Amino acid sequence: MYTYDIEHSPAYASLHVKLAANQSLIVEAGAMAAMDSHITMKSKMRGGIMKSVGRMFGGESLFLSEFTATGKPGELLLSPGVPGDLSHYHCQTDRSLFIQSSGFVAADPNITIDTKFQGMKGFFSGESLFLIKASGNGDVWFSSYGAILEIPVNGSYIVDTGYIVAFEDTLSYNVEMLGGLSFKSLKTSIFGGEGLVCRFSGQGKLWIQTRHLGSLINFLHPFRPVKSD
Repeated sequence: MYTYDIEHSPAYASLHVKLAANQSLIVEAGAMAAMDSHITMKSKMRGGIMKSVGRMFGGESLFLSEFTATGKPGELLLSPGVPGDLSHYHCQTDRSLFIQSSGFVAADPNITIDTKFQGMKGFFSGESLFLIKASGNGDVWFSSYGAILEIPVNGSYIVDTGYIVAFEDTLSYNVEMLGGLSFKSLKTSIFGGEGLVCRFSGQGKLWIQTRHLGSLINFLHPFRPVKSD
């Protein structure tokens, strides 16, 4: 178990972890903002060569970092790459957690961090082809763009694909068109960026974010610098 605080939530959340002597923490590469000088770091490749290559094509980094408070307690400050919220989840051996590919922040070294290929349904959703799977027994932290809302699902629930942050593996899911699949709706979704949703079913927890990063990118696009002829 870790002693930690989530600070400045939900707009600019950061994770403050107090490590016991010789305790370690696995962290997404680039998330470390500050730490005590006696904490050591080493890079680690998780999931095997083929799975790591898969993450590379999915736009993710190949390496995670392991931080260890060598010889005495130490403090570690972690900050996600985009402004938003942070949440904690305690994995158990009978239940795993799926996290959006850019949402993983940190985990207990006892947690297995792996990727799950979504297949063509991930491709047509316009999202990453990979979800991060956290399994085992220990603590996991994940982040979002915007605030995080926890939703207990018991039956069926629909979420726009761009708002999904994480969900328990007790939930099954399927990406589909909102309002039914047709050529017209497919064309509207691809060119208009709307109408693609994920239908969850079963019983378990789901976490969604209150903002869509794609919407921010679309908003900023007209203001980008343009090279004149």
